[in-house]
Amino acid sequence: MRTLTDLTTPASASSDTADTPRHAPAAKGFSGSAARHESAVKHVTGRAAYIDDLALPADALHLAVGLSPVASGRITGLDLSAVRSAPGVVDVISVADVPGHTDIGPVFPGDPIMADGEVLYAGQVIFCVAATSHRAARQAVKKARLEIDEVEASLDPVAAAEAGDVVRPTHRQQSGDWEAALAGATHVIEDEQFVGGQEHFYLEGQACVVHPTEDEGVMVHTSNQHPSETQKLIAEVLGIPFHAVTVEVRRMGGGFGGKETQASPWACLAALIARRTGKSCRVRLPRAEDMKVTGKRHPFHNRYRLGVDEQGVIQGGDITVIGDCGYSPDLSEAIVDRAMFHADNAYSLGQARVTGHRARTSTASNTAFRGFGGPQGMMVIEAAMEDIARRVGEDPLTVRKRNLYRQGRDQTHYGQTVDQITLLHDLIERLETSSDYWSRRQAITEFNADSPVIRRGLALTPVKFGISFTAQHLNQAGALLHVYTDGSVMINHGGIEMGQGLHTKVCQVVARELGLDLEAVRISASRTDKVPNTSPTAASSGADLNGQAARDAASKLKSRLFDFAAERYQLDRQDMRLEQGELIAGIGGSERRIAWGELIQDAYLGRVSLSEKGFYATPLIHYDRASGSGRPFYYFAYGAAVAEVALDTLTGEYQVDRVDILHDVGDSLNPAIDVGQVEGGFIQGMGWLTSEELKWNERGQLTSFGPATYKIPAYGDLPATFNVELMQGHPNSMASIYRSKAVGEPPFMLGMSVWCALRDALASLTDYRQAVRLDTPATPERVMAAARLARKLHESRAGGTP
Repeated sequence: MRTLTDLTTPASASSDTADTPRHAPAAKGFSGSAARHESAVKHVTGRAAYIDDLALPADALHLAVGLSPVASGRITGLDLSAVRSAPGVVDVISVADVPGHTDIGPVFPGDPIMADGEVLYAGQVIFCVAATSHRAARQAVKKARLEIDEVEASLDPVAAAEAGDVVRPTHRQQSGDWEAALAGATHVIEDEQFVGGQEHFYLEGQACVVHPTEDEGVMVHTSNQHPSETQKLIAEVLGIPFHAVTVEVRRMGGGFGGKETQASPWACLAALIARRTGKSCRVRLPRAEDMKVTGKRHPFHNRYRLGVDEQGVIQGGDITVIGDCGYSPDLSEAIVDRAMFHADNAYSLGQARVTGHRARTSTASNTAFRGFGGPQGMMVIEAAMEDIARRVGEDPLTVRKRNLYRQGRDQTHYGQTVDQITLLHDLIERLETSSDYWSRRQAITEFNADSPVIRRGLALTPVKFGISFTAQHLNQAGALLHVYTDGSVMINHGGIEMGQGLHTKVCQVVARELGLDLEAVRISASRTDKVPNTSPTAASSGADLNGQAARDAASKLKSRLFDFAAERYQLDRQDMRLEQGELIAGIGGSERRIAWGELIQDAYLGRVSLSEKGFYATPLIHYDRASGSGRPFYYFAYGAAVAEVALDTLTGEYQVDRVDILHDVGDSLNPAIDVGQVEGGFIQGMGWLTSEELKWNERGQLTSFGPATYKIPAYGDLPATFNVELMQGHPNSMASIYRSKAVGEPPFMLGMSVWCALRDALASLTDYRQAVRLDTPATPERVMAAARLARKLHESRAGGTP
């Protein structure tokens, strides 16, 4: 199913000695090796504890929420008397019962904890019930008498943007005179596209458990990507200090961005009732409710007008992206920004203007999702590449290669210089060769010429993805390291494990720094009382930030131990190192070895602190919003995928036959985990662009709220041939953790190759002379309609119709 250089060998060594230990570590499981996930055995045996596995006191309460059935209107009547008297009900609250803040907007205001007079979307929480069982709470919710004066919902983001109904101001980035570039171009390519949203569909739904503490506070166990933000919001809702709230996350059953901001409301509701009743509270949303009340990946409406020369090289142009943000800002400012930052993907736009609108609609507030707007922005330029290729009569890969960032054109439209250009070109050329792109292209062209119904398509698409939070202050992390007197090590950091292997990588970093086997290092649950003021685990930054913080802690502790050992054992400090569970000093005949356990015992008896905190802040990054320019990303991660599809042009049904991926992770921290991330990211991205369709009715009610009507990729959707390889020999040019690169989000956008391959197959119906618009998700219905349009275009051309 996949191809990968031997997973048991470390990634290639960095050439930068300042970022690499002087003596290569040889301990088992150190960073750079393919150690298994730290919870792998627990996962497959069912022993890994998730929120719904946590034991509760016998008198614990279970919560259910009453939701608005309409998308827009004003509450004119709310009678909860029957709810309060229902069997098992202990407490019922509405917004009037909140003692502190009622707005829990994560960045900007606009997110009421419960509806306060006005209803803003279908699925908005109006009241909350606490009962002695989950069933009793859910039955009681149905007894509410609710009257709403419904008004017409705003469901058209394009119309909203044109009317100035936005959740945040419009933003623009510009490089050069884009109007002159369009005026002087040989060809002008323009079109529109709709890029659909996506449901997170995490395996573990929104869930939390809250225990009241003996003071005025709460202890919160939650499935949550941002514990510190949840701590802050709970404290503000309860009107208590932050230190009275402790939030703990051991692991999540998936997040993908859907639990970065939108896990907090449920913890706030549970905390309210826990403090009111003095009893522990549990929230677990049923799948249908989860999908109705939480935001999705932002749908986007994109427009592009690009000027190109006779070779299809972009000279400049104008790109507009309109993000459907839902009813409130949430994270939409940064998400649409990232779409704008990535409207170029791996190509130079020349003299261009990029405009981003943040439209308000009467739906759940859309939120973070793997890629954070970047994928929606990249779809603009990938659509344009196909359009340009058909206009100038070249293969799309040829046009893509001509437009790649290169010497002389290495600056983005927001002013950041693109580094590692050689890597980008090398990666694409290697994949072009290893996938036999050109021989397959010839075979597919010949096949299509003789096949009236089944058409095959092929596409190679690159990815250039910027790594860093675009909000500068979030690019920081902390860690807390303890060494116990038996030599065992405990590490805690501010990142969250959601299945991506972050905890494993951080343990490997500590093991590498201290020269220990991985088994000697254990990680504990992320808690706000251990590492405070943490950033969300998002933006692919988990290992970059928290790995560096853990390394900082381990390095400082190691230095302290070296100072102690030099004095205690009368050793030369300069040549000391930790390897294979020993302190080693000197070389040759003067070499001295002291077991790690003995060193730790002696250090403890010598009253040397065996605990250390670490901290890291990403350097160099900045962005001036007023000028629309700066360096928002510390570095770029690259990748490329080749997809081959076969589609039935009469029914619109299709299958993905083969996928080849070559992805850049720098010097990998863990090749096995990284390959898994590449595979999973690709499949999730393919699902977004093909089968995962969100549908609302004319009243703004979500109608695709379960697996019966919302289709994520299943096992049968996997490509029959699926080759995945990590790029070797190209360490990160920036001083990241051991010169590795982030791998969480960049592979997601490799799924664009499948969409482009479908457009390639459709273009064969016009003898490859014209690109056919294909909005996403490219369901069989959309593909069938596009195939009909392609045949009409071909017939019109053949008949001489202009």
